[in-house]
Amino acid sequence: MDIKRGRCLCSKTTFEYTGSENWCGHCHCESCRRNTSSAFTTFFGVPRDSYHFTGAKPGVYESSKGVRRLFCVHCGTPMAFDADRYPNEIHFYLMSLENPEQLVPSFHVHFDERLSWLEVGDNLPRTKPKEWVAGGS
Repeated sequence: MDIKRGRCLCSKTTFEYTGSENWCGHCHCESCRRNTSSAFTTFFGVPRDSYHFTGAKPGVYESSKGVRRLFCVHCGTPMAFDADRYPNEIHFYLMSLENPEQLVPSFHVHFDERLSWLEVGDNLPRTKPKEWVAGGS
């Protein structure tokens, strides 16, 4: 069984999961940008029953109704996006993986919210939330 692991900056909040990821993509929405203080962030989704936290329990911030942002309570690292509208999966930040290069993003979502000065040179699909049927962020 292939176990993949992730962690926060201080290594106190850790997680692992087995099996395949549902998807991997970049999110440009304002909420994700503010949560990570970055121009965009990259998530991957895994089935809810395939992961568990193995270290310190993450803190939870309810950023809007039905949306929870999980983070390390020790160092503040964002760990996951959890939303009622995706009852069968959780979304982890790609950079939290021990080896983030093992996944390759395949789309951009909320591209219409991107920062005007951000130039994106890849040829990945750019979608709006209603167009995105992969189950993601």
